[in-house]
Amino acid sequence: MDNVLLEMKNITKEFPGVKALNNVSLTIKRGSVHALMGENGAGKSTLMKCLFGIYTKDSGTIYLDGKEIHFKNSKEALENGVAMVHQELNQALKRNVMDNIWLGRYPTKLGIITDEHKMYNDTLEIFKSLSIDINPKTMMNELPVSQRQMVEIAKAVSYNSKIIVFDEPTSSLTEKEVDHLFEIIRKLKLKGCGIIYISHKMEEILNISDQVTIMRDGTWIATEDSKDLTIEKIIKLMVGRELTTRFPKKNNVPGDIVLKVENLSSSYTILKNVSFELRKGEILGVAGLAGSGRTELLENIFGISERKCGKVILNGRHVVNNNAAQSIKEGLALVTEERRANGIFGILDILNNTVISNLKKYKTARFFLSKRKMRRDTSWAIKSMRIKTPTQETQIRTLSGGNQQKVIFGRWLLTNPEILMLDEPTRGIDVGAKFEIYQLIIELAEKGKSVIMVSSEMPELLGICDRILVMSGGRIAGEVVAAETTQEEIMTLAAKYV
Repeated sequence: MDNVLLEMKNITKEFPGVKALNNVSLTIKRGSVHALMGENGAGKSTLMKCLFGIYTKDSGTIYLDGKEIHFKNSKEALENGVAMVHQELNQALKRNVMDNIWLGRYPTKLGIITDEHKMYNDTLEIFKSLSIDINPKTMMNELPVSQRQMVEIAKAVSYNSKIIVFDEPTSSLTEKEVDHLFEIIRKLKLKGCGIIYISHKMEEILNISDQVTIMRDGTWIATEDSKDLTIEKIIKLMVGRELTTRFPKKNNVPGDIVLKVENLSSSYTILKNVSFELRKGEILGVAGLAGSGRTELLENIFGISERKCGKVILNGRHVVNNNAAQSIKEGLALVTEERRANGIFGILDILNNTVISNLKKYKTARFFLSKRKMRRDTSWAIKSMRIKTPTQETQIRTLSGGNQQKVIFGRWLLTNPEILMLDEPTRGIDVGAKFEIYQLIIELAEKGKSVIMVSSEMPELLGICDRILVMSGGRIAGEVVAAETTQEEIMTLAAKYV
């Protein structure tokens, strides 16, 4: 028992209408990486929030270093050596990097004046120990998501944490950045830290973890050594059934050109002189390293990023779309990369999040909104997307990340878009839900809808796309046919203008 760092015994947590955790137990050893896996809604994040003091458990006990703990909030957890790197980053974007790391505990001179010099040097020291190359004085909103995540990891380390929870840490990282993260985790292991690693990427789990605990529907299913597991066994334990194929069968046949993008350049981002064509019923992938301009391309086409020059031609007609409303009217839809920041309205319920992009459809003759029609369409979205929610009135922020993503998909499908643009659509989504999302994308293409999909997961692009554009340095570095290319060819093109 001396090697046990953390014990969570028989943890139960209920929310109105749903039992999120039912007598779940978890044991973490010193100097080990313990993976926590399960489908979206399995209870992984809820269990960690009970540990971290965000939620109050209904029953059960938690022991840290053999002492029973009851953290009332995240501040108390951090001060006692338990840190959590959340999937959805919650940072002060208008402050610099070192402010974000030391917020609420600034070093001071004479107890009243912030010691900027010490704060800067302490940040550099942590970055050096983790091989992170970021200027501590850089504003957070100037960093890409991948570097912001590294800052969050450094913040967790700055507390001299005994336990660090990583919730989907590689969802926005490139392959090179993932290798860097794993090197950091190995250093933390050597220091005796206990790492709880939540991810849906099974290859990563088998690579980095020592043990794996699998949950399903709020209950504990199994805990096994990673060396005794295979991807097939993990999937069966997670979903309760075998998934014989990773990607659905494709039957879509691309037709005539529906969209032309000509010499698109952005005023304030890296994007420059991008041109390509999209066909009716085609799934077009967009690959590239972080910072290559993939997200900027979708935002520019959708009119929410200022266009310096270039044209968007839809069905032979030059489209002037300077905002999201005009783009929706033209038949464009965009599922953004960061759900929490610009995808969901956290304090609103499922119903309002589902219908909010299509409110004109629900107006009555007296300019009121028809609650009956809104409920009908929300019910359709919940059923079609297989969204796990107690009711339509449930706040969306209480759902798992994957279920939030499904609500966003349902929202945009209700606008009946001609072109659906997806930025990392399966980020933080489990293997079962991924298959459903893939199936949905392919079905849309088979019905003649066109899809542009940005993804950092190469197997995903190769598995469901027809063609793949590869971006590098804000430009199109090449175009490949998905069925005829390789990951090596894509990576070579991605580094072309770096």
